[in-house]
Amino acid sequence: MTTSATEPAVGDVPARLYLAIGRLSRSLRRSGSPGLGHGSISALSTLVGCGELRLGDLAAKEGVAAPTMSRIVASLVESGYVRREPDPADRRAWLVMATDDGTRMVSGVRSTRVQELGRRLDSLSPADRALLVEAIPVLEALLAEEPKPREPATRS
Repeated sequence: MTTSATEPAVGDVPARLYLAIGRLSRSLRRSGSPGLGHGSISALSTLVGCGELRLGDLAAKEGVAAPTMSRIVASLVESGYVRREPDPADRRAWLVMATDDGTRMVSGVRSTRVQELGRRLDSLSPADRALLVEAIPVLEALLAEEPKPREPATRS
């Protein structure tokens, strides 16, 4: 692959971008989620965004096995952030949904993380902030091409 003088070489860009996004994401996850792990916050955020879901559908959206999601949901129910109700379409199945407390928790976590990211952005030079603003549509376009979540691994 050849590049012109004005076109940057791709080379290690994917690896660097992967590491930078991962580190930033992990760093922001450490702020604002008192007592809840990443899996719990992620599942709760999905429920807040999607509304009620069957446990299996939530597990699929989160890319985890149903028993793993069952444990996460049980913990969220115990904390009062999620409630379970029988599925009227199939009495053998359960629907799970965020409670008002769960919705407030997700809102608070997002707010804290956005404030932390804003604090970090404020420390950048105006030129660096402008570069990030220009990169946002590019990152959004990459997300629009996101493949469907893979099925969770099953034990044989």
